[in-house]
Amino acid sequence: MLARISNTKAFHWLGRQLMNRDNPAAWLDPLTETLNPMWVQEYTPARVERIIAETGDTKTFVLTPAKRWTGFQAGQHVNICTDVNGVRRTRTFSLSSSPLLWELQGQITLTIKRLPGGLVTNWMHDSLEEGDVIGLTEAFGDFQIPQPAKPALYIAGGSGITPILSQLETMAAENYRASVALLYFVRTQDDVIAREALTALAARWPALSLTIIATHEGKEPRYLKDSDLTPVTGLQVREVYLCGPKGLMDLASDLLNQRGVKEQQIHSTFFAPPAQAQLDGAQLGGEVTFTTSNLMVGSEGDANLLDIAEAAGLKPQHGCRMGICHQCSCRKTSGTVVNRLTGKVSGPGEETVQLCVSVPQGPVVLDV
Repeated sequence: MLARISNTKAFHWLGRQLMNRDNPAAWLDPLTETLNPMWVQEYTPARVERIIAETGDTKTFVLTPAKRWTGFQAGQHVNICTDVNGVRRTRTFSLSSSPLLWELQGQITLTIKRLPGGLVTNWMHDSLEEGDVIGLTEAFGDFQIPQPAKPALYIAGGSGITPILSQLETMAAENYRASVALLYFVRTQDDVIAREALTALAARWPALSLTIIATHEGKEPRYLKDSDLTPVTGLQVREVYLCGPKGLMDLASDLLNQRGVKEQQIHSTFFAPPAQAQLDGAQLGGEVTFTTSNLMVGSEGDANLLDIAEAAGLKPQHGCRMGICHQCSCRKTSGTVVNRLTGKVSGPGEETVQLCVSVPQGPVVLDV
């Protein structure tokens, strides 16, 4: 049997059997990391080249990933992994640079806002320094530029501008000719991320209309209004891209629907976990069998499959832990699970499920 498996597949199979890793070379990571952190195999190392202060609570990290990293499309995310106080942490961030920066200079940027109480974002702001190395996954996500070119409207709030920056820089470089409008909502003018870059884009790229709206500089908060959409010509035929706080995206969707924009024209991406569905805990839980690991464990309540696996001592591959990156997807061979985000119940047979948002509803068997 093994003679028929390609060398790459056999290598990955061996790593899974011996070390619960696709790449058995990663077993040497603790040694190679002390010699040169850019030789690590378990993830793609990326060296911090520069750190740029954007606003009082936002910084841009210019990174040089190892050459084996495969690149990205404008609007996509990556997971970063790093040790914080001796514990490996993984978080999801949007890439804020154009893919051209990677293609021409071998660099990328992550523009990250400090979050109150945020373990990783605060550590990056306070402790990450130029010359340090963090880990990257491959890029993922389907928040992408319209192809072929169509008129577009972007509505961003706060740090939700980051994937949109990547797209606008790319569109300008490619001389995207269809009309593009950006409505960017910030608390105050001091909170505008990448102001110089946005202003320069609008100056050199005639297709772009830029509007920046401060929501908390008057006596009363000033949020998105229907009248903000009035200057956007041909709204009903535009592709619309939303990224920001959930309240802004919900309000924008409602106003756009009222103006005749169809649901399939509206594209959203999250920089925080989506709201979870309300589940009936009395109907959840059950015995979970991990066939590859030859392990069977019980669960109660709304614990997801990833948490159940980790509590049992397993280390399945995962990324964002919020149902976005799909890196924890695996094969369910039998049993029923409930999607923690949508409340949707799976079928009882074989299918692919995401461990981080799937809750067992009775006995479940997984290839993990």
